[in-house]
Amino acid sequence: MNAVIITIGDEILLGQILDTNSRYMARQLGNMGVEVVKMFTVRDDREEISRVVGEAMEISDLVLVTGGLGPTKDDVTKKVLADCFGTQLVYNEEVMGWLKELLAGRGIALNENNKSQAWLPENCRILRNFKGTASGMWFERGGKDLISMPGVPFEMEHLMETYVLPDLQKKYPRLQLAYKMLKVYDIPESELAERLEDWENRLPAGIGLAYLPSPGLVKLRVTAKGEAIARLDAYYTTLKESLKGLRYTEGEENAVEKQFGVMLRSKGKTVATAESCTGGYIAHLITSVAGSSEYYKGGVVAYTNEIKANVLGVNVADIEQYGAVSEPVVRQMAEGVKRLTSADCAIATSGVAGPGGGTEEKPVGTVWIGIATPERTIARKFAFSFTRERNIAKAAVKAMELLMEEL
Repeated sequence: MNAVIITIGDEILLGQILDTNSRYMARQLGNMGVEVVKMFTVRDDREEISRVVGEAMEISDLVLVTGGLGPTKDDVTKKVLADCFGTQLVYNEEVMGWLKELLAGRGIALNENNKSQAWLPENCRILRNFKGTASGMWFERGGKDLISMPGVPFEMEHLMETYVLPDLQKKYPRLQLAYKMLKVYDIPESELAERLEDWENRLPAGIGLAYLPSPGLVKLRVTAKGEAIARLDAYYTTLKESLKGLRYTEGEENAVEKQFGVMLRSKGKTVATAESCTGGYIAHLITSVAGSSEYYKGGVVAYTNEIKANVLGVNVADIEQYGAVSEPVVRQMAEGVKRLTSADCAIATSGVAGPGGGTEEKPVGTVWIGIATPERTIARKFAFSFTRERNIAKAAVKAMELLMEEL
């Protein structure tokens, strides 16, 4: 089964927002065994939308559309779709009831723009949006489906999970695809691909390998389709044998911060953070996990030497002698925030994130990470990349991994 994804909005083409919707939808469809053959991004223009919708319906069995369903004049998607499917917009009393209920709960007065959201194509199935005012619309023609959803990511995901994915699985029960994931740490993607070349060359039709690099790790996805699903486990086992000597973990969950939380809960430990070069990113990752208040005490963003000394208790003489990016400093930062918060464990980072500030002795990408536990304090030096964002991300991931190893 083939699918086409269409995102609508001038703001995407202008680079004002990132199109995360296409990525999400493609991944969900791929998990079901639906192959996405094309993606389009179009302006809020009636003729352009109509042309692309027509092309998509010609080349695919399923079309997913997001965007252009708001209450303002530039949101023209539902009007265009009504024309494409030979119908008209009609007032929907039930939808108006939903809108009144939703807006009243938010303390928002119902205005004419909101009321326009109750005018919808007559011959489509309406998908109730509990997260916003724009309803989803499901059209069918000639055995093909077109589903239009809001462009707001959390609203689109709500409709996908509530209606689209479950109903597609019921309608097309023969869709078959299976995959297994594992994550390989501390090896570049190119080196890993070279190591797995012979294994990959022996894969039969219907089984494939995908490399998905992330900071500090490479995710490997082994996918099987149709009859090849029965052979997936056997090839997955031989893949693990090919990785002998490398550090890897199995499963789709790739968020280190979630593994980090599971580890701390299992050990009954709490943690605090003292961050310089990572600027609070480790604290952000930790607290992005629901329930992290059970094990995360808090943190200090000690970006200046003054804060390192006056708040965390780092010895000024050590900063002057060794520099802020040094073993003695991160050790004292970790011990200082551990003492300050009464946490069981602590993480500290200090480094040269870049793009400037590097020296011959400490080039961009140099990061010291300190770990304090009830048993001991350690510090390790790393040389990451030349890119600021990657240095911050890699340092944050590695810091959490180091504490997990210590525990």
